[in-house]
Amino acid sequence: MQPSLKVKDDRTGRYLPVIYPEEIPFWEAAKQRQLKLQRCNSCGKAWYPIGPACPFCFSMDFAWSPMSGRGTLHNYVVYHKAWTPWFEKRVPYAVVQVQLEEGPRLTTNLLDCALDAIRIGMPVEAAYEDVTDEITLLQFRPASAGK
Repeated sequence: MQPSLKVKDDRTGRYLPVIYPEEIPFWEAAKQRQLKLQRCNSCGKAWYPIGPACPFCFSMDFAWSPMSGRGTLHNYVVYHKAWTPWFEKRVPYAVVQVQLEEGPRLTTNLLDCALDAIRIGMPVEAAYEDVTDEITLLQFRPASAGK
């Protein structure tokens, strides 16, 4: 995967993430429907956002490690304004913060869930959306029953 500096995709009308070289392992894993984050080889903690050193012990010795993709909804906000033309048909929509079982919190969207069914503390699991041939977004959905 080559670093992408294109912000708006003309085919979809969506704004795309800017991918920096140090983030490529995250985006390559998402394309494979996996969640990988940096985990410190010194203290063992995982972190996000992506960075050059562990934010807990400052070690620069880390590995990209698979995460479970499971977590709980920590907080959310419902937007009623379309900030871009792409969102005009999608308002209202929720932006959520998920606390992963491994510790880090990720801000993303919640799929397959009515707005009035969103609850802080609800179990969620990773879901993936192919936005372009190069970009797959990590999102979440309510956890499947029985898991």
